[in-house]
Amino acid sequence: MSATKPKLWFLTGSQHLYGEDTLRQVADQSERVQQMLTASGRVPAEIVGKPVLTEPAAIRRVMREANGDPDCVGVIAWMHTFSPAKMWISGLDALRKPLLHLHTQLNRTLPWSSIDMDFMNLNQAAHGDREFGFVQTRLGVARKTVAGHATDARLLGRIEDWTRAATGLAHLRTLRLARFGDNMRDVAVTEGDKVEAELKFGVSVNTYGVNDLVTFVDTASDHAVDEVVADYAASYVLRPELAPGGDRHDSLRYAARIEVGLRHFLTVGGFGAFTTNFEDLGGLRQLPGIAVQRLMADGYGFGGEGDWKTSALLAAVKAMGRGTGLGASFMEDYTYHFGPGEPKILGAHMLEVCPSIAADRPSCEIHPLGIGGREDPVRLVFDATAGHAVVIGLADLGDRFRFVANEVTVVPPDEPLPKLPVARAVWRPEPSLAESAEMWLMAGGPHHTVLTQAVGASALRDFAHMLNTELLLVDAGSDSDSFGDHIRWNQAYYRLAQGF
Repeated sequence: MSATKPKLWFLTGSQHLYGEDTLRQVADQSERVQQMLTASGRVPAEIVGKPVLTEPAAIRRVMREANGDPDCVGVIAWMHTFSPAKMWISGLDALRKPLLHLHTQLNRTLPWSSIDMDFMNLNQAAHGDREFGFVQTRLGVARKTVAGHATDARLLGRIEDWTRAATGLAHLRTLRLARFGDNMRDVAVTEGDKVEAELKFGVSVNTYGVNDLVTFVDTASDHAVDEVVADYAASYVLRPELAPGGDRHDSLRYAARIEVGLRHFLTVGGFGAFTTNFEDLGGLRQLPGIAVQRLMADGYGFGGEGDWKTSALLAAVKAMGRGTGLGASFMEDYTYHFGPGEPKILGAHMLEVCPSIAADRPSCEIHPLGIGGREDPVRLVFDATAGHAVVIGLADLGDRFRFVANEVTVVPPDEPLPKLPVARAVWRPEPSLAESAEMWLMAGGPHHTVLTQAVGASALRDFAHMLNTELLLVDAGSDSDSFGDHIRWNQAYYRLAQGF
């Protein structure tokens, strides 16, 4: 898992028409705009300024260099003066990284009493960016366009969202995903075209025998297991039966052994995501529970029952949310509360909900699991932190992939849940439980999802746009009839966009 801070290349366009003195001022003002963006603290990437671009060969060269830099997640382009856009055609055609068109200027206010033609010629992004916008549209270049002063909260928020999306895309493009066993039998929505996924998203998905993992688990050192057990005791509320001397302490040690072995397997193979399946556990004594939860908290993607699409999506969303202090988790809509009071959804899974979304210190517990035919598994139990969130899923429709998302508000449970021995989240979906459920079902959204409090709908929309993949968003303004029309219009668009 790379800890390298992502980089954004900042490209400034101009030309030689106005002379070298003007170009020096362009370079200076470009640097000052970059400093404003950095000083805001809102851009979750290092902004790397490049020399002012004034001719086609240099533009094409810098675009190809951006393509080849693994730390560069995207390119910001600003036409400071009037940069004739034919110069940018071959460079834009060569670019394979996400592009943000920044429409701004250094000065917030006009110097009304002193403005002259020298000022006008220098500060004419209002002119140059329109030329640049036209050529991008003429070429069909996918990009995000952001306008405003470099200190404006709205502009900074839009750049932040786009940067997070670009970071998630970069992570997905190089992601290796290990499937331990196959999908749960007879389940439709967790199936999918892995070849198309690698072509479309970049993620490499391959299957390994569960006993390949068991070898790593069985050979884990006792010292490494001791360290993980000590971390459990320090990090969580440990039930007495799991503590040293307790009658279930051996189960805790085996859960820690699974974590050591699984983490080693993923590290050796360079994997950033994985799946398990309770129907295929090989020589494992427990279904991995706490190990999966802690790996998710460290940024790994995960999907239960062999759901590699959700695992890959979670890995990307985790990358997008770095530095926010907020969490994201594998999730499943489990059961409904239709009333009395406010209708809401209870989300959970058998064991695997990420503690990054926990409201309080999780409890480390052991309980029977009625499926899988193995020993009782150890897991972390908690309620999710209240607040705004988005639930998003990825489905393979056969001719294309589709994201389906729902804006929600996570709320505390109406009452304690003393007999529910799993981590869980309770949320109120927009615009209502009944309407959101209708629209999710109409869209063919999956039952496995990612619940994220770290990444909002705007960043997810940018992410889908970068992938040229459909996103259907259910929010406060959605209604079933219009949503159904939207699905039908999209069906026509995406069929036509694929060509014949």
